[in-house]
Amino acid sequence: MKMEKVPGTKKGDIKLFALSTCGWCKKTKKLLGDLGVEYDFVFVDLLAGEEKDEAVSEIEKWNPDCSFPTVVIDNKECIVGYKPEELKERFHS
Repeated sequence: MKMEKVPGTKKGDIKLFALSTCGWCKKTKKLLGDLGVEYDFVFVDLLAGEEKDEAVSEIEKWNPDCSFPTVVIDNKECIVGYKPEELKERFHS
């Protein structure tokens, strides 16, 4: 699946799985941008076919409920939902 890269400071391999219509996803994207973090994201609801299946499969490894937003960090940890304090603590310079 193709993800869009947002430029910033490299703080690991960060992937944001989001929905284009989700307010919490928008807030998470904005917060990551405000923190100046480089990350990749995809709007899962805009995918189709195999790409969507691949995204859902990846999310379910970390978040069996497949809820949004899901932030996967270095394929080692995951933050589910809009958690500004966790994100700030994890990525604050």
